[in-house]
Amino acid sequence: MARRVFTVVLTGGIASGKTAVSDSFRQLGVPVIDTDVIAKELVEPGQPALERIAELFGQEVLDPAGGLNRRKMRNEIFSSPDKKALLEGLLHPLIAEEVLRRMEHIGSPYCIIVIPLYAESGSYRWVDRVLVVDVSEEQQIDRVMARDQISRRQAEAILDAQADRQERLALADDVVDNSGSLSELASQVEDLHRKYSSLGSA
Repeated sequence: MARRVFTVVLTGGIASGKTAVSDSFRQLGVPVIDTDVIAKELVEPGQPALERIAELFGQEVLDPAGGLNRRKMRNEIFSSPDKKALLEGLLHPLIAEEVLRRMEHIGSPYCIIVIPLYAESGSYRWVDRVLVVDVSEEQQIDRVMARDQISRRQAEAILDAQADRQERLALADDVVDNSGSLSELASQVEDLHRKYSSLGSA
């Protein structure tokens, strides 16, 4: 059996800067697997996962073209923890399976797996390291309000629905502080790249 590539989970709260960090790793030539992208692919029209979602939640979560109406789906799961758990129970195993499949084709010393809800998922315990992108909750609120054009109350509700900052930091092997400039961020990523390249080549 081929040796599994060294894996680093990249996670962080909403608007913490996960995309900026994953883009920095990509620019250094590191393979990045994004579970959000995989999740979107799994619910494309014609995919078995989308058909199962329609069975579980009703045809009203589909748009006129037969795709997933993301706004309606968000409203469904945001208002009901049971429905959220039902959706995650369906999608998480499928996403993890696809991550492992993609990892088989990686020849680099290590890869980054972006898992925004790593702290909440309880899955992926086979990963080698966890990298948390950290900013203050106040910065998260300011950024998500500006990005999504929503009220402070809405932004706080989104944060409340996620694992809190301390829960994420408790899982971290490494932390990127994204409260500063992009150049400061890039410098931290370069240091981590050297570290992970060494660990992955050992």
